[in-house]
Amino acid sequence: MHHSGPSVFSIPENETSAVTFILMGFSEFPDLQVPLFLLFLITYTVTVLGNLGMIAIIRLNPKLHTPMYFFLSHLSFVDFCYSTVVTPKLLENLIVEDRRISFTGCVMQFFFMCLFVVTETFMLAVMAYDRFVAVCNPLLYTVAMSPKLCCSLVAASYSWAITCSFVLNHFILVLFFCGTKFINNFACEHDAVVAVACSDPYISQKFMFILATFNELSSLMIILTSYVFIVITVMKMPATGGRYKVFSTCASHLTTITIFHSMIICLYCIPTTKSSWLLVKVASVFYTVIIPMLNPFIYSLRNKDVKDAVRNLMSSHF
Repeated sequence: MHHSGPSVFSIPENETSAVTFILMGFSEFPDLQVPLFLLFLITYTVTVLGNLGMIAIIRLNPKLHTPMYFFLSHLSFVDFCYSTVVTPKLLENLIVEDRRISFTGCVMQFFFMCLFVVTETFMLAVMAYDRFVAVCNPLLYTVAMSPKLCCSLVAASYSWAITCSFVLNHFILVLFFCGTKFINNFACEHDAVVAVACSDPYISQKFMFILATFNELSSLMIILTSYVFIVITVMKMPATGGRYKVFSTCASHLTTITIFHSMIICLYCIPTTKSSWLLVKVASVFYTVIIPMLNPFIYSLRNKDVKDAVRNLMSSHF
């Protein structure tokens, strides 16, 4: 048995307290530490202001109390959360020499990253379904997308994400870690953590692959089916401004969906040797740092209702 310690009860204590992870981040580019710090700081500031601003605008404006904006406010909340789980630690590691993170801190960070990323995956699917109902059954929209159904869809997204997080965390916690390990990423991303385990991470990696593939396939099926029906419906419309409006809304939604899902598929659903850790880091930056910043702009600021709401708020306060 490879555990150290005088008694069985002291094993977890020995393992977790003696294990230290050092997040490598972007330390192989010493000259880029300050520019990257400034870039990520600006990105994070815009993310926080954009997403919390969106939530505030939706809450304050009764005109925006519709299913689409209910889902959007949850998307903004999720974006704010998972950016906050990752970016502050990333910023800290760009300016301090000591890049250590405790075993517990690392496991917690992974748990919340997983929770919010899986929630986002299904929230985007729920929003695609919502657009499908709005475009294909406009007369039944308010009946079909009842407040009860909207709450259930959001609750289901969070519940499934929590389940995935617990399962994947369990498979990390049953691994054996020892000593000080360098994690070749800026966050406790699953593959980078299990890569430094002192026991065989095969089962953990297999479960990650199965869950990620299931989540991707199921959510993408919902999204693609919804958009196929939307396109068919729109093509039957008379060629007026209405057709353009639906297409422009759907195009912006599909932009986010394409960037987000392509990064997730690259990272988790294609079994690679992970030889290019730089590529992994860049993909991780995209889905954890860049997309939470882009979502408020892509989904909302191009939207007439939101622009009107912002104008009304401005004029009433100044």
